[in-house]
Amino acid sequence: MDATTVIMVLLLVVLVFFMFRNKRKRDAQQATLQSKMVPGVEVMLSFGVYGTLVSIDDEANIAEVEVSPGTVLRVHRQTLGRVVEPVVADDDVVSEADELDARPADDLIADDTTTADRTSPAYGERVDETRLDSTTDTDKPNKA
Repeated sequence: MDATTVIMVLLLVVLVFFMFRNKRKRDAQQATLQSKMVPGVEVMLSFGVYGTLVSIDDEANIAEVEVSPGTVLRVHRQTLGRVVEPVVADDDVVSEADELDARPADDLIADDTTTADRTSPAYGERVDETRLDSTTDTDKPNKA
């Protein structure tokens, strides 16, 4: 056997190994999802609709999901995308985005710009056209 054949066989063995490993992971995830799918739990359907699971018929592959009081959808069982876990609000954890929101706007301006250089509008800032400098023709609003 030459080196090319050995490498190809090794690659095939690695490929088969990863295929079986991923299948076991998917099967385990599916089993945990099915164990969580009990009537009364909040679910999200694969097309984005949230509701409360009313019943599951394993033989007919039909699930009934209540999306609003009195409105029950009959859907195929495979459309049950995931169980919605309740979100726990933790006030002690402060994200970086919250810290940026709490900072004043002047702190967010880059250090190389000074307050004297604030005559030109910042990116996305609206400019009142009536207050533009009237000394040049390009700054005057076009009134046609």
